[in-house]
Amino acid sequence: MLGWAITFFLIAIVAALFGFGGIAAGAASIAKILFFIFLVLFIVSLVVHGTRSASRGKIP
Repeated sequence: MLGWAITFFLIAIVAALFGFGGIAAGAASIAKILFFIFLVLFIVSLVVHGTRSASRGKIP
């Protein structure tokens, strides 16, 4: 997921350099959405891992 966000970010940068404002804005917004989805999934993964470790008696 993070790879897709980076890909769209790079597409946005290249499109902005060539002056395609609409394409750059679209790719940048997709990259931003994918990055935040990745961030939320990462935080959920950390919380789930922490609760599973705590329920088994381990300290995370």
